[in-house]
Amino acid sequence: MSRILLFVFLFISILINGQLTLSNGHHVLEITGAATTYYNNRILKPTQTDHKKNRFKLRDAQIQLEGRIGDDYEYELQFDLVDLATSSQDPENPGLMDCYMIFKGLNFMEIKVGWGKTPYSRSSLIPFIYSPYWQRPEFLRGDIFARRDVGVTLQGSYLKQRLNLFLGTYTGLGEVSLRGNNDNSGKLEHMARAEFAYPSRFKYRSVDYNISPQPMVVLGINGRYANKKLNGGSFPSYAIGEYNMKVIDGTKYSYGFDLATQYKGFSSQFEYHYMIGQPQNINHSLLNGMNTDFFTMNGFAGEITYFYKKKNTIISSRYEQFDLNDLVEGKSQRIYGSLAYQIDGFNSMIKFQYWHILSEEENDPLKWTNQLRLGWCFLFK
Repeated sequence: MSRILLFVFLFISILINGQLTLSNGHHVLEITGAATTYYNNRILKPTQTDHKKNRFKLRDAQIQLEGRIGDDYEYELQFDLVDLATSSQDPENPGLMDCYMIFKGLNFMEIKVGWGKTPYSRSSLIPFIYSPYWQRPEFLRGDIFARRDVGVTLQGSYLKQRLNLFLGTYTGLGEVSLRGNNDNSGKLEHMARAEFAYPSRFKYRSVDYNISPQPMVVLGINGRYANKKLNGGSFPSYAIGEYNMKVIDGTKYSYGFDLATQYKGFSSQFEYHYMIGQPQNINHSLLNGMNTDFFTMNGFAGEITYFYKKKNTIISSRYEQFDLNDLVEGKSQRIYGSLAYQIDGFNSMIKFQYWHILSEEENDPLKWTNQLRLGWCFLFK
């Protein structure tokens, strides 16, 4: 009971005082949190009658602990009480968001071990709270490739943090990796990412909040590979994702690149990803009965944003197109609009997002055509 009371006391302290910092001179611990809630309204197709998505929702009730021990160690623990309470399987917003340690004692690189975001896709790496949108592009939300996993990452920053390199190996089951076991293939997933910024370092932000006086650009390229040929049986529940391709019984290659710019309040971000899946079973559903042993997926997302600093307002538009499977007819196309008003910077922000479906694939039929979402994001810091 005393531990529970201490936890509650610390959480209340965060709510009242904002960021809480504890230090003994050698070990520094910062405790922050976040709460986000919204109202969602979905406009259905004429033949649909289920309006369950028209609702208020508490998206986040997060607590974040970031620590530093001397000059050699850093760690982070971040979790969301809402998703833990509901046992949510949402890959974009899981209950346990981060739990990792970083060893910084080497001069040429850092070693990161534990659970957290994998080094793939700039959109995935940008924290939700620093985006004017309520959701990432659909094909980048975590149902086609895992956004988080358990493993080890070697990472380094060079040329005054303009060049960042990442090389990692992970269990390869995404959120399901937290259950402890791999699939029966026992194989891992491997990833690499490189990004170069000019003329100075470029943070994982999609808004030019500092009104950059000179053009800034960052180019990233990344890839990932998994060979998970099962010895009979199947993957654990939820591992394959909504589209049945997050992991496949066979080999899966993915690569992509991203480009982001910022200048005088304007910012842009573009991403392209390509995946080749080769199931070991020629009768796999992803091959759609075709006379082939592989299928491909590709997707593109681009957004342009303007920060009107005098009015504390962010305006953004986004276009997304993806083809889940080249063996199935059609492509999915969507446009988005976003309007955000900052009451206190990113610490307190009202966000509005609009979705419109332009086209959809035969293997991904939707029940709706438009969606509206309005809510409040609040950081305790």
